[in-house]
Amino acid sequence: MKKQPKQKINKDKIDKIDKKNIGPDSLAENRVDKQSQMGSVEYINRELSWLEFNERVLEEARDKSNPLMERLKFLAITSSNLDEFFMIRVASLKDLVNAGYREADPAGMTPVQQLTAISRRTHKMVQKQYSTYNRALIPALEREDIRIVKPDNLTTEQAEFVRNYYNSTVYPILTPLAVDAGRPFPLIGNRSINLCVRVEKPEQLASESEDDDNLDPVHPDFAIIQIPSVIPRLLQLPDLPGSRSYILLEDIVRIHLSELFSGIEIISAGCFRIMRNADLDLEEEEAADLLKAIEKQLKMRQWGQVIRLEAEDDFDPVMLKLLKKLLPIDEEDVYEINGPLDLTMLFKLKAPENREDLYYLPYESQPSPMLSDDLFQSIRQHDVLLHHPYEQFEPVVELIREAAADPDVLAIKQTLYRVSGQSPIIASLAAAAEMGKQVMVLVELKARFDEENNINWARKLEKAGCHVIYGLVGLKTHSKITLIVRRDEDGIRRYVHLGTGNYNDITAGIYTDFGLLTCAENIGQDASAFFNMLSGYSEPHSWRRLVPAPYWLRPDTLRRIRQETMHARAGKKAQIIAKVNSLVDEELIHALYEASQAGVKIDLIVRGICCLRPGIAGMSENIRVRSIIGRFLEHSRIFYYYNDGQEDLFLASADWMPRNLDRRVEIMFPIEDEAVRTRIMQVLDIQLNDTNRSRLMQPDGSYIRVDRRGKVPLDCQIALCEEAVIAAGEDVSKLPERRFVPVEAENYEPDEI
Repeated sequence: MKKQPKQKINKDKIDKIDKKNIGPDSLAENRVDKQSQMGSVEYINRELSWLEFNERVLEEARDKSNPLMERLKFLAITSSNLDEFFMIRVASLKDLVNAGYREADPAGMTPVQQLTAISRRTHKMVQKQYSTYNRALIPALEREDIRIVKPDNLTTEQAEFVRNYYNSTVYPILTPLAVDAGRPFPLIGNRSINLCVRVEKPEQLASESEDDDNLDPVHPDFAIIQIPSVIPRLLQLPDLPGSRSYILLEDIVRIHLSELFSGIEIISAGCFRIMRNADLDLEEEEAADLLKAIEKQLKMRQWGQVIRLEAEDDFDPVMLKLLKKLLPIDEEDVYEINGPLDLTMLFKLKAPENREDLYYLPYESQPSPMLSDDLFQSIRQHDVLLHHPYEQFEPVVELIREAAADPDVLAIKQTLYRVSGQSPIIASLAAAAEMGKQVMVLVELKARFDEENNINWARKLEKAGCHVIYGLVGLKTHSKITLIVRRDEDGIRRYVHLGTGNYNDITAGIYTDFGLLTCAENIGQDASAFFNMLSGYSEPHSWRRLVPAPYWLRPDTLRRIRQETMHARAGKKAQIIAKVNSLVDEELIHALYEASQAGVKIDLIVRGICCLRPGIAGMSENIRVRSIIGRFLEHSRIFYYYNDGQEDLFLASADWMPRNLDRRVEIMFPIEDEAVRTRIMQVLDIQLNDTNRSRLMQPDGSYIRVDRRGKVPLDCQIALCEEAVIAAGEDVSKLPERRFVPVEAENYEPDEI
């Protein structure tokens, strides 16, 4: 019997795992571990806060004011989010438990307690997902003549169509794997859907007990059929005009089991799916070749420790019991599913032709009013702000393309974290190198779930002649920066793009992000120093304008928060506004509490995880937290400090998390151009006055909708669409009244959990 591989863990690595997942880091100087003096009343557990975020996404699937097909996409997103959460966060907690780690996190919860709370919460969430699917969305789809057809409900024509498809396409791919005394239980791939078929051979004794607790693991006889992932899981069936019918691939296989097992009696057949630990455990210091080391780890991702088992709720109890032994897996990690496994297949469900009413109308990103046809001239005249997806990402792509072809451009340097599958930026960088320009590209190989894609891009760029580096040992390079060195008429000039989001032309139509184009000399000098730090041994002692992480961003942020605290204590006006994806860092949260107690007015826009508790008398009564969930994924990071009237404003690639501040290469950059500052402050004002997309965080970590009574209704994302259309000189009266959404929501890729 082939045993399932167990994840090995060395107890010497406990400290590393702790820092990576739940505890404060120690890279920044003079950090003080406040764990001993901070009670759990001050912090919300990170994992439970993330689950609260996913609950807010699920609420969008249940919201009848959203078009039907968009509700399906929100449900698919919750499923995708939950998969990654288990493969990374739950897996890491299990590593801690396996290593015997018992210390509590800042919220006062040990790893065992966290896993117990997560299991209880996620079981309820999965039930809610499938209640939404079965009781709300499926009936709503059927009312619109869209159906996922069960085998028993196929028409004669559809049944014939399915049979032909099975014989021509499905059957040649299938590989039934028998499990008996002579053939061991196979390795089951991560997230693959499998059909477990229990059989009874003619000679098998009918009296075999199904209640034997000491069941021999090779009996009863059964087979595993992996549902192919190389063909679509949803097959569209012939139907009447104006209707759409689909059948699931696993049901197609189920219909034809008697042909796969001819002469054998089939007792039961049910689908199951497992989740494995997919968190790469990479010792970079010991890896002579980082690229090869990551490639090796990627292969292991398919075979990590099993951390979750999903099975259809009518799954054969004897086989379920056997699976739990063979995998092996604990009872609390088993999820019995009332519906199709893996709801991400809903991304592929399409409405009939001419049913645009079932979708949000696609929003067309607008051209920036700050740019002319000559990009370099526009940047020389003034700083340029791009606000995606309200404004086009194309100028960023075009800038790299023009730089590659421009004979006056001498060098291009860029960091790449996530790019699209057919990235035009990669093509331009390769073309620039082939033309003899100096091209240096940092490709972050450790971008989670994009590792393989980035390895391929790195090799392509190297073949084209680019200088490719893979980042710094022990650090992920998460910054978004491009430096173009150009020979202008008045001398050498550095053009810089700094962003809050990735150089991904696809997700730029889905994520809300800012990009700054500038040729300011101070920023240009810092950009050169930054790239020299990445590629060489240089480490600047100070910076003119940029504030990188690690080492510099944490102390700078703490200094600015404490500066507002000092102003408030002196009786001066003091205010902080911060927009981030996640707020986890214990030290920053404590500084915000101190600022609140001093009288600083603090508004936080936190899309996802928030471990801070707002609105608690004597601790955080001056802090308000809101989360904005809408058709666009809120992704930009903005930081505003009143600073006694100087009003400092920054954008950044970093969230307020230990990993961003201490274990990643990030950049925060100042906004100094008045026109650009005004636009960003308008965005903050619109979002802080939103009534439709926002939920307000309560002290216990729950969220409530904004009380709209007496308020002017405002959907911040619609308002920003309208602002972009007006700024581009278009007639706003032509805008549709219904909400906007990106065309391909299936490209939604949440930040690393």
